[in-house]
Order: sequence, then C-alpha cells, then structure tokens
Amino acid sequence: MINTKENSIKEIVKTTNLQHIAIIMDGNRRWAKEKMLPSAVGHQKGVESLKKTMRLFDEFGIKYLTVYAFSTENWNRKKEEVEFLMTLLAKTLSNELDEMHKENVKIKFLGNINELNENLIKIVKNAEKKTENNTGVNLNIAFNYGSRDEIKNALKAIINEGIKAEDITEETISQHLYSKDIPDPDLLIRTGGEKRISNYLLWQLAYSELYVTDAFWPDFDREELTKAILEFEKRNRRFGK
Repeated sequence: MINTKENSIKEIVKTTNLQHIAIIMDGNRRWAKEKMLPSAVGHQKGVESLKKTMRLFDEFGIKYLTVYAFSTENWNRKKEEVEFLMTLLAKTLSNELDEMHKENVKIKFLGNINELNENLIKIVKNAEKKTENNTGVNLNIAFNYGSRDEIKNALKAIINEGIKAEDITEETISQHLYSKDIPDPDLLIRTGGEKRISNYLLWQLAYSELYVTDAFWPDFDREELTKAILEFEKRNRRFGK
C-alpha cells in the first residue's frame, strides 16, 4: 500500500500543473474472464470504477478526465456485446445524470455521436446540455471515437470552410477536433498492461506522458491513481526542447 497523504497528492497536482488525464479503460473483459463471469459484469464494474475515479479527480483537484469508452473499431465485436454497451451507456446516463449534475460534473462526448441510434443520441445530448454550465470535473467520454477518423473529419471541415492551405496552422486543426477548447492531456494512463495507444487522441497526445499499469480497469482505484500521479511527478517534460 502507498502511504501517501491526500494533501500531498493535491500539492503534486498543483505544483506539476496536472490538469488533464486521459485513460484507456482496458481490461473489463479479461477481469470478468479471470473470475469466470460474463463480460457484461466486467463492463458494469468498469462503470463503477469510472464513478470512483471521477470523484478522486474532484478530490485531488484534476479538472479534466477523458476516457476511451467505445472506439470506432469496437463495432467489430460480437453484436450482443455491442448492443449491451449501447444499453449500458443509455442506462448509466439515465440513472446517474442527476447525481453527476449535483456533483457539478460537466459531460462532453468526443466522437461521431450522430451514428448512434436516435434514442441514445437524445440521451447523450441531454447529458451535455444539462451539465454544460457545471464547473467541476470535466468528464469527456470518447464514444464511437477513432483518432484517425477525427483528424479526417477535421480536415474535411477545414476544406468545406474554404480555409486556404497556407492559412492552416496547428491551432486551426486543433479547433476542428472533437476536443476543441479542451487542453491536451498531460498524462495518458492505460490499464490492463497493453502498451499501445489504440487510435486514441493521436493529435492530442503529442507531448503527453504515458503510464501503463497491469491492473484491469475494474480494479483501478485510489492507490493505482496515486501511483500514476507519483510517476508523473518524476517526469521531466521538455516538449521537444
């Protein structure tokens, strides 16, 4: 166990200017398989981990949490699992929205939301609208998200707006991404032990610190987040200089 006081973690967050952590929430299905449980149970436990993590962010003073919930490639999973994940998102938002709103969470979705079913689109847009003026943790949910698709769509939008090639800057591209007006992640955490980015925030992660833990997402807790923050404190961020 890490014997680190809460105040010291809050101080590290402040002194390192740790504003934004992105997480690849990997390992729900492997966690369930290890326990000989249906994968659906792993995904449900993953939702519980997200709620706990969101509250830890508020406690530690970290303003932005961006999580990879459903990728554009995840449509290739079994139909039953895809349908379950869609239903899980709808139920979670419907059941938890009032509580998250009360806790001052601001919800934003990153991804091609218009490809979802009509009912889910309505639920997603309602969550964003209801929490848009909240000033607590910014919870960004990457859903039906793929970074290459995001960059492709940004370039199409720039062309359609008639912006000349010589006038395109890095800021132009950034402001046409799903994540516009959100600071780039300072730290990327991937649970489940895999060491790859998986088409996630390729533009935004250019100078983010990377941290991989073997813990599956359902087991991610205060101690695991503390380990990641303590490791971030050790990093010397040079931003190419």
